[in-house]
Amino acid sequence: MESQQPLASLARQIRALPPSLGPVRLIGIDGHAGSGKSTFAGRLAEALGGPPVLHLDDVATHREPFAWPDRLRAQVLEPLAAGRPARWTPYDWVERRFGPVRVLEPAPVLLVEGVGAGRRALRPHLARLLWMETPRAEAWGRGRTRDGRGLSDFWDGWERAELAHFSDDPSRPFADILVRQSGTGYEWSSGTGATAGGTGSVTQGDGFPLA
Repeated sequence: MESQQPLASLARQIRALPPSLGPVRLIGIDGHAGSGKSTFAGRLAEALGGPPVLHLDDVATHREPFAWPDRLRAQVLEPLAAGRPARWTPYDWVERRFGPVRVLEPAPVLLVEGVGAGRRALRPHLARLLWMETPRAEAWGRGRTRDGRGLSDFWDGWERAELAHFSDDPSRPFADILVRQSGTGYEWSSGTGATAGGTGSVTQGDGFPLA
């Protein structure tokens, strides 16, 4: 379909990148909670032909919303860097404990989405960093509406934790691509961390309906 060509062009750009973690092209998708990272990651994965998507919500915990780099490195990054399958334990937010082991094969492309996907511990391993350009207040408002009043206390704590995280370890200044949600889908442009000789600030829309 013609409307899918721009997103397909982004997928082609990603496939053409050199591997950044062993045989893997690791693509980070960061942004504020509620900014639409998961939905965009799913759409991009479709355009890429279905690569795995690692959700950082499965890595974070109630007690450690951002203190997960060591666990991610040991369970995921180091095995993939060596070309081996990663074996990791996703966190169950209902049971408040880690679940059974999952296996993640070293695919040509792996999307990592979640708050903190562009943090300094991950950036050296990323082939590209995408940032969802949804203002913080709007993103948090979406998240609170989505989760309902029953999780208002959780959101109060999350907002404080996210503010502290990005204050110490910002991602947006290092983004290669800024992604915006529009009335017809998504558009993107070069970010402040784009490499020299890139495509500048050319913006493209993907034609998908607003989620």
